[in-house]
Amino acid sequence: MGGTKKRPVYKIVVADSRFARDGRFIEKLGFFNPLLPKEKKERVGLESDRIKYWLGKRCTTNNESS
Repeated sequence: MGGTKKRPVYKIVVADSRFARDGRFIEKLGFFNPLLPKEKKERVGLESDRIKYWLGKRCTTNNESS
């Protein structure tokens, strides 16, 4: 998680399940800014080619967030 007090920005990452949720991660794949309006393209940023790469490696996804 990033941002400042009362202005969160979340990182979307690839992480090893053996490490803590807020700990070390392998690669940052994007971000999510919940404070921006849904119409703004800056609300979510994703690196789709890297997401496809990791999904091709049989990585699983989860919906957990801090």
